[in-house]
Amino acid sequence: MRVAAERRFGDSALLVEPVEPASDRFLIDRARAGDERAFRELVERYEPRVAATVVGMLGAGDEAEDVGQETFIRLYRSLDRFRGDSSLGTYLTRIAINLSLTALKRRKRRTSRFVSRDERERELPETSVDPRGDLERKETALEVRAAVEALAPDHRAVVVLRMIDGLSTRETAEILGIPAGTVMSRLARAMDRLERALKEPNDE
Repeated sequence: MRVAAERRFGDSALLVEPVEPASDRFLIDRARAGDERAFRELVERYEPRVAATVVGMLGAGDEAEDVGQETFIRLYRSLDRFRGDSSLGTYLTRIAINLSLTALKRRKRRTSRFVSRDERERELPETSVDPRGDLERKETALEVRAAVEALAPDHRAVVVLRMIDGLSTRETAEILGIPAGTVMSRLARAMDRLERALKEPNDE
């Protein structure tokens, strides 16, 4: 229920209704009619969600930025075909995931081998210019990132959607076009692989 703010000027009272954000449907209709500001508002509204998805799939960098931009280009081109069967957020996430999977296939074709662990470690800052606590956190982040990148693309997509984007099993299944049971089994296998990849050698 909306609560109106009341301002009094002498004996008269002025009720100021709070301005509610425009709905996605309204902005989509305006964008279809050629309103560029409406489309920019949609981009600003969903850019963080799309960015989280593509960075989770591809890692930060130019490739992720290109995929993020292409996601909104695809949205713009498909405005007339968007029926609203799913939410706009779900629709954009599906585009972002599909484009990310395509980018991963291109990356695999370009690269004949993975970057070795030794090469990753050489990229770390020297301990002399980085406090030990910060260095350990960066090492952990690199190891987690490497472990996620080592997952098969279909498993990585489930991890990103469920664990990074925070979507439900049903939403993840809808985006990927697979049964909910498949989402849960892929997530279980992926988390098991991540746990084994991140386990310290002396823990075994």
